[in-house]
Amino acid sequence: MPHLVILYTSNLEADTNMTVLCRSLADTMLTVEDEAGKQVFPTGGVRVLAYPAAHYAIADGGEAGRAAGGSGDYGFIYLNLRMGRGRSDAVKQQAGQALQKTAMDHLQPLLELKPVGVTFQIDEGPEVFDSKNSSLHPLFKKDR
Repeated sequence: MPHLVILYTSNLEADTNMTVLCRSLADTMLTVEDEAGKQVFPTGGVRVLAYPAAHYAIADGGEAGRAAGGSGDYGFIYLNLRMGRGRSDAVKQQAGQALQKTAMDHLQPLLELKPVGVTFQIDEGPEVFDSKNSSLHPLFKKDR
């Protein structure tokens, strides 16, 4: 159940390719290994979803940006990875650092273009209810 959800202001869509960011982050998730060299996130469980916010308000609405000679066109991106319990602190840190690097490599041109806030967080259980139903996982079983 490693789900990475990206919420972002819709004014960023013209300036960065969110589909490419999603694929890059999913690919990064697939490379994270634990201390024994085992893949941390199961291939069939990796999901990266991005949603634009049609309505938003950021900071002072752009007044500071306009006063500094810019357009005042602020943006914001929130990335949240939700994973189940059971991974070591070192693995969680490694995953966070790898995903942050991937995101920031993709977003750097955007950050140079306009003022954008970026927040990345990782959350994990405990779940009060957890149900998984998938026809994806069998596609990636190694014993086929």
